[in-house]
Order: sequence, then C-alpha cells, then structure tokens
Amino acid sequence: MAFTAKELSQDEDFLSAILHSAHELMAIYDENPRIASIFAAQQRWLLAHAGYALFLGYPDDPTPGLYSGRFVDFAVKYKIASHNTAAAFLKEMIAYRFVRPVAGSSDRRITLLEPTETTREYMARWIYTHLLVLDALDGGDRMARTTVDPSSVLRMQPKIAKMILDSESLKNPGVTFALFNWATSGGVVMDYLISRISKLDPTSDKVLIGPISPKVIQSQFMISSAHLKRLLKQATELGSVGWAGAPGKSSFWLSRNFVSEYWNYQAEKYAIVDTVSQTVLGQLGYSAKFGEELLPRALAISA
Repeated sequence: MAFTAKELSQDEDFLSAILHSAHELMAIYDENPRIASIFAAQQRWLLAHAGYALFLGYPDDPTPGLYSGRFVDFAVKYKIASHNTAAAFLKEMIAYRFVRPVAGSSDRRITLLEPTETTREYMARWIYTHLLVLDALDGGDRMARTTVDPSSVLRMQPKIAKMILDSESLKNPGVTFALFNWATSGGVVMDYLISRISKLDPTSDKVLIGPISPKVIQSQFMISSAHLKRLLKQATELGSVGWAGAPGKSSFWLSRNFVSEYWNYQAEKYAIVDTVSQTVLGQLGYSAKFGEELLPRALAISA
C-alpha cells in the first residue's frame, strides 16, 4: 500500500526524509547550478515537469510531443505561468541545452523538442531519490523493482506531473512556504535552511538551526544581497524566521509553523510519487524509449 500524505505528515521518521531531500538538492546545486536552479522556485519546477511530461505523453493525451506552442498553451491552461514567462523559460532551456530539436522531425511546421541526456539523467535522479527515501521509511523494494524495469521511471513522470498539477495542497502549501518557493532562488534558500535542522523539540515553537551566513548563502546560490535581505525580512515579518540574539552572530531559528508547512508539502509530494510508483511498478511487460540508457547513468549520478 502506498503512503498517504497524512501518514507521512504524522511520521516522525519522515524528518530524515525531508533532510535527505534538502541535502540532495544542495548536492545537485554544487554539481550543476543551472539545472538545480530549475528546482529552486515553484514555477520553474512545475514548468520543467510539464515540459517533460508533454514529451513523454501527458496522461489523457494520446500524442506525445514537446514544442513551443503546445508548451506555452499548456502552461497558461494550467495557470503555471503567463504566455511570455512560459515562452522565455523554454528559450532558456534551449539556450542551456537542457532541451534540443528532435533530429529528423518530419513535421516542418513545428520544431519538436526533446530533453537532452543531462535533463533525462537529473529527472531520473529526482525520481530515484524519492523512491529510495520511501524504501527507507518502510523497508520497501521500489528502487529494486525500478532497476529490474528501467523504463518504469518514464511511465512514472507524466503521472506524477499530472497529480502535482492537480494537487491543491501543493498549490497552496502555506504563506511562508509560498513566499520562499515562488521567489527567484527562494526555494533553494528554503531547502538550505531546512537542511540545517538537526532535531525537533516538540515542546518548542522555534527550531534552532545554528548560525547562518547571508554572505555564504549569496555566494553559494548566486543570490543578490538585496534579494536575500528582502526575502528574509518578509519571512521575519511573518514571524517565520529570526535570530535568537544579535543578527548574524547568534543562532538562527525557523518557526514550527514554517517547518510544518514544509513537512506537509513534502508529505503530499512523496505520497504522490508513492501512489504512482506502486501503480506503475505493478505493470509488467512495458518497454519505453530511453529506459535502458537512462538507468546506468542516472544511478551513477545518484551514487
């Protein structure tokens, strides 16, 4: 049986999963800041999943295919981004060589696009990370079954994307979470702050994470000083973060409500991945393009 979001949100062991996810993003950012920046804000993360799902075949849509007009229309329809923002995002993905024109396309009216090897590897790694965490929580064998059927990750992603886009909980995770996750690079700052948690005191409304250095955050995640100050100031005004003593010289804290918003968001996301994985891994005899080539390289990245 797949985990429910409620079960995960009430499971104290899920804290280790949250911290694992946060540390994983930090590792990806060190390896490839550009691709990690896609996951550093909610809008960009949703656009990336949408584009990948369109390429593989979005559920209930029998024709796979990613091209500019379709991607932009999809983003507007599902209220992910405006026409101009979606178009600019896709141009950026092409410029950074995360997607490329499909060689030998027979339709000259449109330019079909496909994810590059780098994009495929990191999307697979995103799924593998979630499966490994879920396995750690219940001693399951999701990752082992995925290894037996490498193409399964390609069947999972479109279904995961659809459930994410349909989830009201993920669209409205809470005021502080939304503040960080919709701001440019705010998501990665939030993951960094969460990754600093070592333990939770159930009797305290504040979670101390030790001293932090705004200068280090600015340098590591390529965020301007003004932008970071504005983000932390807004979070402070919400009562969600703050210094235990002198700013910059004492321990930094996160409010219990802020951590709960993050916890509940992750619980919903992991429950979606688990639901999809249990469905897909129960289906046998399926082969998909890129499946055999993706697994070895993605596993090498995850190691």
